[in-house]
Amino acid sequence: MEYVEIARAESERGELVLRERRDEAAATALELRVNGVFVMDTVETSTERALASAALEAVEDPRAVVVGGLGLGFTMHEVLADSRVEKCAVVEIEQSLVDWMRDGTVPHGPSLLADERVAVVVADVAVALAEARPASYDLILLDVDNEGLYTAPVLASAHAALRPGGALVVWSADAAPELEAALREVFGDVEARPQEVLLQDRDERYWLYVARVPSSA
Repeated sequence: MEYVEIARAESERGELVLRERRDEAAATALELRVNGVFVMDTVETSTERALASAALEAVEDPRAVVVGGLGLGFTMHEVLADSRVEKCAVVEIEQSLVDWMRDGTVPHGPSLLADERVAVVVADVAVALAEARPASYDLILLDVDNEGLYTAPVLASAHAALRPGGALVVWSADAAPELEAALREVFGDVEARPQEVLLQDRDERYWLYVARVPSSA
């Protein structure tokens, strides 16, 4: 296996590295690492796509969607594939990652961001939710890796940003009873859904936590 560094950036949160991975068959993939830890690549995108598709199924009319984190764009891509979606706001804290997607360092990035439904916000998602207009979104997708988000004030901001009938959907690699309890305290209506995902011929179980705002709210 050969690795070629494509781009590197530093921020107050640490180091981002984008590198190309080549195997013996000369196949290539892009790989994103943060502070030396593998985050995602362009080969195994099952979890990102499963998060989006399952979340979209949880809402009857997901016209306006927030995606927490840009990554390499695969969750956003799945959201945009749903014809019901009229607006997709992607909140990403790392400016460099947004730049790599925009300037073609990530080859598929420019075409994804060219979709007129996409608005990219460079910010901490907790701040973005706190500043969102009340009742302006139908679906908010978050990843449990950022556990600092799952406090009562942040969850209350998410609740306030959702329209009646909307949902906050949180993706977790493991069962997260503390998260479920925090969501239930703010939303009341919470469902924990196991999700089976095939990762490179391995069956993996993830969890989707769906917290709803009543349609009559």
